[in-house]
Amino acid sequence: MKIQDIRIQLPHTELAAQVYGEEGGKPVLALHGWLDNAMSFARLAPKLKGLKIVALDMAGHGYSAHRSLDSGYQLWDYAMDAFLAANYLGWGKFSLLGHSLGGIVSVLLAGAMPDRISRVALIDGLVPYTGEAHEAPEKLKEALQAQLALVHKQKPVYPTLEHGIRARMQGLIKVSREAAELLAERGLSPIKGGYTWNTDPRLTLPSPLRFTKAHAVAFVMAVKCPVSLVLAEQGILLSERAAQPFLDKLPFELHTLPGGHHLHLDDEQGAQAVAECFNDFLNQTE
Repeated sequence: MKIQDIRIQLPHTELAAQVYGEEGGKPVLALHGWLDNAMSFARLAPKLKGLKIVALDMAGHGYSAHRSLDSGYQLWDYAMDAFLAANYLGWGKFSLLGHSLGGIVSVLLAGAMPDRISRVALIDGLVPYTGEAHEAPEKLKEALQAQLALVHKQKPVYPTLEHGIRARMQGLIKVSREAAELLAERGLSPIKGGYTWNTDPRLTLPSPLRFTKAHAVAFVMAVKCPVSLVLAEQGILLSERAAQPFLDKLPFELHTLPGGHHLHLDDEQGAQAVAECFNDFLNQTE
């Protein structure tokens, strides 16, 4: 499959992206997870036929620009980026393919702009962590204090690429060596003394404001197009028992597959299983 690297110039920032497929394929915007990059879809995208997939490096990730110091990385900011990127690409209606954070952003965009979204394919991502109104002052306090402390934090520097790959394997959400190597291709860059991550350090700051549960449910219920959701048996969504009753009530196509949170990237078997869930789904006509 032909793969092309492109730059997408938005009014407020520039995003990098990888394009899979040929002209004439059904347009799909692919959004990766937190601290990942466009290589998240390196195994899956070639297995999805009849599509033109544009996999973004979301702002602050991969080869995309970091946001200016007077802006941040809130969910609605990512949704705006994705919407503007689709406009830049000249797409009227398009589908969304989202993993983890990218899945959450996909739901927000599909709920807000139902007339523009044809289909949504989700991989172990649906709604964000939520917070209720009474928790908001404490959460803002944490965010403000973390912002001040960021001045004294430095990004890790690994003496070799191998050290960086091993660190990614053992991250907050563990991935296979193959997955770590792929993510490192766009995630690590050489600097004096070794290698460090391209990601903006501000991505690790706590959110100053979270949606309430009511907000999150409202966005899910506002999605009008068909949705296919892959749940990883050892992933995030199924690890939360409270989420199961909510998942059972969704008017979505649900698939439960063996594997962890990055099942579409960890190995070829997982990528093929996810592709089998999405190939017919993303190629269906409205």
